Amino acid sequence: MTAYVSIEGVARRFGPTTIFQDVWFGIAQGEFVCLVGHSGCGKTTILNILAGLEAPDNGAVIVDAEAITGPSLDRAVVFQGHALMPWLTAAGNVAFAISCRHRDWSRAACDAAAREALKRVGLDHAADRKPAELSGGMKQRVGIARALAIHPKMLLMDEPFSALDALTRGALQDEVARLVAESEQTGFMITHDVDEAILLADRILLMSNGPEARIAEVVLNTLPKPRTRANLHHMPGYHALRDHILDFLIARSRAFKADAPPAGWSARTVPEVSPALSAQPLAAE
Repeated sequence: MTAYVSIEGVARRFGPTTIFQDVWFGIAQGEFVCLVGHSGCGKTTILNILAGLEAPDNGAVIVDAEAITGPSLDRAVVFQGHALMPWLTAAGNVAFAISCRHRDWSRAACDAAAREALKRVGLDHAADRKPAELSGGMKQRVGIARALAIHPKMLLMDEPFSALDALTRGALQDEVARLVAESEQTGFMITHDVDEAILLADRILLMSNGPEARIAEVVLNTLPKPRTRANLHHMPGYHALRDHILDFLIARSRAFKADAPPAGWSARTVPEVSPALSAQPLAAE
């Protein structure tokens, strides 16, 4: 599978501290990848480098056969905070992004496209409300609508649901899963939520602890799609997949940093595992 995104030997340092180093991975077009790891390993910094908001100290990032030199409307970001302009309505926030993409469009055309984007995330009734009049979940829906409305080649998400209550978070996770599937969007998400990663990702990158963090393992998510929060834990292989990731976060991420990498491990060819495939089918009830 040809990589649409290629992260090649990337490192980032802040003063004398190397946050991560020798990071290699690829993302195929239409693939959704989640990055999981403890705080301090540089996950958000990697996303910022992918977005063109930061430059690596070493290595390169290639997207669609071109090296990243800065931000681009082809790579839309959904931040942890909603990052909406408070003086604009929900439709106005989305329309502003659309006008940046389509500078020759009229104001009416941008507004119509914005309202259609809000309808896709179930917010057509709130198009004329300002952010102060929206709940936290609604603000994040506006952010998602804004990102998808410009039809980016890649969607970058930095723990966009972490500040929301469990019910709202679950509903938005299902919404993103549906929208990404419908648009066949290439996606990269940072998350601490293991179930969120299993729900959304085709592959899950496990990162060792920082400083000097690395991609330690790539987990293939073979659970069939479509997936929803309601059916996820009933799928054969789910528990083996979840346990494997939790085991890494609880124990192996620290051991990987403290000890020498296992025999045959290479930063350029990080091992891929499929814990769900090795799991036994659920017994019939």
